[in-house]
Amino acid sequence: MSPTLRSVCAALLTVGVFSAAVAVQNAAKPTSEPPREPIPAVGNGTAKWWKGNLHTHSLWSDGDDFPEMIADWYKRNGYHFLALTEHNVLAEGDKWVAGDGKEPRPAAMRKYENRFGRAWVQRKEQDGKTLVRLKPQAEYRGLLEEPGKFQMIPAEEITHRYAKAPVHMNAINLRDVVKPIDGGNVAETIEVNVRQVAEQSRKAGRPMIAFVNHPNFGWGVRAEDMLLTESVKFFEVFNGHPGVRNYGDPTHASVERMWDILLALRLGKHGLPVVYGLATDDSHRYHQWGVGQVNPGRGWVMVRAPHLTAEALVAALEAGDFYGSTGVVLDDIRRDGDFLRVSIRSEPWVTYRTEFIATMKSAKLDSEPRLGDDGKELPVTRVYSDEVGQVVAHSTDLRPSYKLTGKELYVRAKVTSSKPHPNPYAAGDMEVAWTQPVRP
Repeated sequence: MSPTLRSVCAALLTVGVFSAAVAVQNAAKPTSEPPREPIPAVGNGTAKWWKGNLHTHSLWSDGDDFPEMIADWYKRNGYHFLALTEHNVLAEGDKWVAGDGKEPRPAAMRKYENRFGRAWVQRKEQDGKTLVRLKPQAEYRGLLEEPGKFQMIPAEEITHRYAKAPVHMNAINLRDVVKPIDGGNVAETIEVNVRQVAEQSRKAGRPMIAFVNHPNFGWGVRAEDMLLTESVKFFEVFNGHPGVRNYGDPTHASVERMWDILLALRLGKHGLPVVYGLATDDSHRYHQWGVGQVNPGRGWVMVRAPHLTAEALVAALEAGDFYGSTGVVLDDIRRDGDFLRVSIRSEPWVTYRTEFIATMKSAKLDSEPRLGDDGKELPVTRVYSDEVGQVVAHSTDLRPSYKLTGKELYVRAKVTSSKPHPNPYAAGDMEVAWTQPVRP
């Protein structure tokens, strides 16, 4: 063979190998509609804002879609990190689910195959039924994760109860599954299980956090149940599941009202640290959309951290360097001397109202039981003074600020926009953001 012919053959071989490699790479990547543009990661100095959801369910527990599909949805909708929080299980080991039967399972199967290809989907026939293998997170995270763009975080919803009261907590960045254990009451049940996460964190040498989920779900957790539980550092001030009763009712305090009660009494009476408020989805349903459905995209956290890693995100959460949102985007939140300053990213034709909410050191912190029609005390959050969690200032500016006087126990900001949520927790909801409390 002449040198010229050898060169031509080598070039053709190189092109063939490269084309095959590209084909394999493209086959491994899901193909679907082009992704939405993610929220830009804007930050202070070297830190950036990362958008993520810390409460999600798949077919590994009581969700109705495959974990890869759910993670892919979040990634394509501008999220940077996701924790799949299955009930009392980590997505590990061997698990098979029915691949046929009633809707939405057949629809889920069609979408799954179209997105990842038939070669990715593992089936087997058993007793006349088609079973499909659920992929452990370790198998699919490499398909979806990208440094600086998208990160999966191992997690679990520790699902328990005391008597008839549901007591649920999410544990983030776990190494091992946490089996729930009993406490002598609701407060102790929270305490002993949050301590399990802290102990695992210490032994594993990796940062983890735990938080109380949806206190008003089943009216399971009162403000007083979290009040003296020192291990509680986080709870959900917003949960997108339509059955969790975020807004309370005439007998039960709203979850946001609980937050102010916790902050006021912990800081003003018991000398305990602040509690931070998270916004989450608690998504379960991915095939039918609308008010009343348990969909993704309703609530999330924006975390300011230097890197998109589980360790950096957990550290920022621990430091309170984050905010909860159902749609409002904040470019900056900062303490500037005696000022709490907020910078809102505006949208055309949308207005914003910022309320600075505080409890003063002079506020009355005593309470009374809430009584039923029979005059007996109800097992609900007690009645506290209106001085707890009052609006001390408000603004319609895009750069609102509040000057702390030193008379406050804490101050937090709530930004409400005039833009309706596209798929709200409840009909009529507008997009909102909640900052974390600061102390004078």
